[in-house]
Amino acid sequence: MFTGIVEELGTVAAVEKHRTGARLEVRCSIVLADLAIGASIAVNGVCLTAVAISEDCFAADLAPETLSRSNLGDLGEGSRVNLERPVTPATRLSGHIVQGHVDATGEVVALDELGDGNWWLKVRVPKSLDRYLVEKGSIALDGISLTIAALDHEPVVGVTIIPHTYANTTIGQARVGTRINVEVDVLAKHVEKLLAHG
Repeated sequence: MFTGIVEELGTVAAVEKHRTGARLEVRCSIVLADLAIGASIAVNGVCLTAVAISEDCFAADLAPETLSRSNLGDLGEGSRVNLERPVTPATRLSGHIVQGHVDATGEVVALDELGDGNWWLKVRVPKSLDRYLVEKGSIALDGISLTIAALDHEPVVGVTIIPHTYANTTIGQARVGTRINVEVDVLAKHVEKLLAHG
């Protein structure tokens, strides 16, 4: 489980494509401090398993499901990625509960400067996720815990990006048309299932 609070921007060192999957190598430093083989790590909000670790890099295998549901297959050498280690029992839950199980990808519609380093990000998400989205609810975009500030019928989600988030995550590199990983609030999914069987 993660919180959606990005710890570090990593850099893709290599992507090795396989017939049915891929291996991703990411250069980083902070998240390596206590990373062990077999441990989980979120890359752009996708929960991956570290399968190899070196002094400045870790590797993870990407399953076909991961490649079809996320934007990790779009990455190439030099791409920047958001990194987060899983929570521990003593960790503050600063964001919201993020599983690292990406539901789909959305598309950046706009990233407009509001002034004083603040930005307004609009992302079109698949209609199938609309029922889990509410204003002032939580959403993870590329693994970043954000609050939905506006929502329209398409659906397009609007969120405010503060200067810290813009400078320390991949949001600052987003352009119109960029694919972005979307994970809706898992609690909404559980409520929906409980009500359907109630």
